[in-house]
Amino acid sequence: MTADTIPRRSPLAHAAVRLSAATRASRGAVRLAELPCLTQLDVRLDPKGPAADAVGIALGAPLPTEPNTIVRTGHLTVLWLGPDEWLVVGPPETRELLQLDLLAALGTEHGSVVDVSAQRTTVLVGGPRARDLLAHGCPIDLHPREFGHGQCAQTTLARTQVVLVPRESRVPGYWVLVRSSFAGYLADWLVDAATEYVHGAG
Repeated sequence: MTADTIPRRSPLAHAAVRLSAATRASRGAVRLAELPCLTQLDVRLDPKGPAADAVGIALGAPLPTEPNTIVRTGHLTVLWLGPDEWLVVGPPETRELLQLDLLAALGTEHGSVVDVSAQRTTVLVGGPRARDLLAHGCPIDLHPREFGHGQCAQTTLARTQVVLVPRESRVPGYWVLVRSSFAGYLADWLVDAATEYVHGAG
């Protein structure tokens, strides 16, 4: 059995009920939910080389070159992780074809396109009080003037390494990308923080 044929189980499948219960208990203040098994491809290449343009064409938009920024193109989100590294996030069903397309665009140029989908899961933290909730455990300034649409951050939440991405929507929301091995701990922290917030607000 190859890695491509091993059935994938969401790292937070066991926490779905608790996340949903915390959402209901917040009475609309926050929403907690896993976005399971998203495609995540780590792309590394020379941003000034011909492969960067070819990969941009395959994605439908140029790779972001400004630190801690993202671009959205169709159903894909491309996150800047470093001067020569990006994370391409998309729906689960796009994984194989997208990786093939990006490898074809890379061609013989120096670089790599690696499927890292199993390394992280994504938690949606949304709702009018989402920013307040995350601020309890995140050291960066989450005010929209400092951290808003079009940005991303590699930071910590509850002392856990995460990638944080504000979502574009009328209701505040964030993607929290967390290593699968720490996902259960972070889900517990989010549920507890949401519960404490609701009780404190009440």
